[in-house]
Amino acid sequence: MTTNAASQTVSGKDRVLIFDTTLRDGEQSPGASMTLEEKLQVADLLDEMGVDIIEAGFPIASEGDFEAVTEISRRVKRATVAGLARAGQKDIDRAGEAVKGAVRPRIHTFISTSPVHMKHKLQMAPEKVLDLVTASVTRARNWVEDVEWSAEDGTRTEMDFLCRCVEAAIRAGATTINIPDTVGYTTPGEYARIFRTVRERVPNSDKAIFSVHCHNDLGMAVANTLAGLQGGARQIECTVNGIGERAGNAALEEIVMAIKTRNDAFPYECGVETTMLTRASKLVAAVTSFPVQYNKAIVGRNAFAHESGIHQDGMLKNTETYEIMTPESVGVSKTSLVMGKHSGRHAFREKLKELGYDLGENALEDAFKRMKDLADRKKHVYDEDIEALVDDEILTAHDGIKVVALTIIAGTQGPQLATLTLDVNGAHKTVQSTGNGPVDACFNAIHALVPHEARLELYQVHAVTEGTDAQAEVSVRLAEDGKSVTAKAADPDTLVASARAYLGALNKLMVKRLRGKPEALAAG
Repeated sequence: MTTNAASQTVSGKDRVLIFDTTLRDGEQSPGASMTLEEKLQVADLLDEMGVDIIEAGFPIASEGDFEAVTEISRRVKRATVAGLARAGQKDIDRAGEAVKGAVRPRIHTFISTSPVHMKHKLQMAPEKVLDLVTASVTRARNWVEDVEWSAEDGTRTEMDFLCRCVEAAIRAGATTINIPDTVGYTTPGEYARIFRTVRERVPNSDKAIFSVHCHNDLGMAVANTLAGLQGGARQIECTVNGIGERAGNAALEEIVMAIKTRNDAFPYECGVETTMLTRASKLVAAVTSFPVQYNKAIVGRNAFAHESGIHQDGMLKNTETYEIMTPESVGVSKTSLVMGKHSGRHAFREKLKELGYDLGENALEDAFKRMKDLADRKKHVYDEDIEALVDDEILTAHDGIKVVALTIIAGTQGPQLATLTLDVNGAHKTVQSTGNGPVDACFNAIHALVPHEARLELYQVHAVTEGTDAQAEVSVRLAEDGKSVTAKAADPDTLVASARAYLGALNKLMVKRLRGKPEALAAG
């Protein structure tokens, strides 16, 4: 057991704190920006499922980020709410203002400590960086008692200098010390040794909790995270679905289930309710338009699916032959309910629970009507069909511009013609446009009704299920003024799905315009 004075124990096992940065580091994934309402939904769920610390954003980055951190701080009932800040006074003061309404506020301040970052990014001498460590933590402590300090690019930092910085941060009042693998460079054995060495060499290390923050550039984020625990860290920084910059972060669901499933190897306790993991995964995937890969550990569609005859035979005899955890333990039910036009609301609600959704009454009614319409149009309604239509409902619920009607005339005799009616903030507008193909005509019609300068970077179509009556799921990525957003939509009609996906991305760009979010440096 660690000698860290700040650690807690549960049933004789060390308590590991889960620090979720989906709303900060996760949102920095290109195209993954969330609206305020979406951030509040995610924050509410993280708080409900028992996450210890929610990093709500980077308050200095924009008015939108400041507003989100402020509102989440007021709203969250149990978790600590953290705001990120660079070492500058303005950053720290802005973060302090944003989190001051939280039940448990935290300022998370950072500065680069590796030779390559100090030379090329900061253009500062090591002694100047060391002075800023003390100054930034001291200023943060004037705002809050709970201060986390991070050594950005910590795994490529010289050990002697890293120890000096950690000692200075703790002396200035930091209660948590994070040594992030910012660029996903380290290995498990190396990362564990870094924590052991720092904790042994820094005289006041027992006065702070040590934290891990791993990126997945070499595919080792989760392995490195668990190795950091073995080196003495007792806080884990992670994101739902592992989203984040470049190749992403360590995935919350994988770490939590590794601890639970292999508690013999990782004898720790954490407070996350694992039966809510699938629900959290689906919510984050929906609001970011970042799909979860089918074979993703824990929350992927195929995580508890068995197609091989040998596997099926083993599962029928004993589920432990091929499953090391139960579907129920992560919020997936074994029950299979086949949906169709004769299904009732109660059965549909149970199916949604099985798939990890928890909708309010109005959203449930809308989804039920759309499922009925879909069942009238295709022979089989698969789980994937239901997931697509519910995700689509979540994504478009707050959009200001929506498709009302679309008619396309296409064929060998061009040009193709699109007649489109949109609901633009409550007003219906109609236009006819031609194009080089039906999709081009459709997108030209949107441009005529909603003039914009966005550039189409991606247009991708795939069938949600098998068969000629399968729903089409369309992904669209638009770019404007250096900002890139992605949206998706599903419909049995490929052109309707195309129009809705394009408008989904356009709605996101309009939100970005209003927020005016500048590019900002980020930690970890």
